[in-house]
Amino acid sequence: MKYIESLKNPQVKQWKKLLTKKEREKTNTYIVEGFHLVEEALKNKENIVEVIYSEEIDLPGHWDVSNLSITKITPDISKTISDTETTQGVFAICRMIQPSLSILKGKSYILIDAVQDPGNIGTIIRTSDAAGIDTVILGQGTVDVYNPKVLRSAQGSHFHINLVFGNLEEWIQKFDQEQIPVYGTALENGIPFKQVQPQESFALMVGNEGSGVSKNLLSLTKQNLYIPIHGQAESLNVAVAAGILMYYLKG
Repeated sequence: MKYIESLKNPQVKQWKKLLTKKEREKTNTYIVEGFHLVEEALKNKENIVEVIYSEEIDLPGHWDVSNLSITKITPDISKTISDTETTQGVFAICRMIQPSLSILKGKSYILIDAVQDPGNIGTIIRTSDAAGIDTVILGQGTVDVYNPKVLRSAQGSHFHINLVFGNLEEWIQKFDQEQIPVYGTALENGIPFKQVQPQESFALMVGNEGSGVSKNLLSLTKQNLYIPIHGQAESLNVAVAAGILMYYLKG
């Protein structure tokens, strides 16, 4: 086990850089923070580069950290590398998991077009995991899924679900080739979602908080769906809408 007490240590500077998308993409690693997320990460130990914890705390006795690089740090360093107001003092550096890019019959998919709020992305990933969705595909303009706020909102679902980045137009073409229906979300040329039947295999596309799914992508779908509003709210939050639709389509 290492012990680091200087804020000027190069390792500390490197950890802090992982709070930026540029460094995460450069190194193919990211940092998770907090007891729950680190515990979820430990279920797939091969993806962990290092566990870091503040000298103020003890690692839980049931955690299996054997054969892992462990570094103890000072509370000041813990605050420096934290993205939260009050840090729990425990972190893990994780490798980004290489996604599966194959499209399979019998699987279900969520496509995300330019959703920019980290809380929404994290909630969609977490709900997809809970609903049994197999793959989340993130298009251009969507916030980085390894953003610390997204990681906290997803509550560990990053470790359970296939996350893919790509051109949504190309993915829709692939689904068409495999005869997997793609459903957009829009009022325009849309039908109430209960007019389609739940099914084993589908792709559901949700879009930007303000402008929705782009018109170009909506023109490529099998059918666009909407959720009827029975009260006076103008619209539903994108993560809530995604949750309703994915659970319905899964049946």
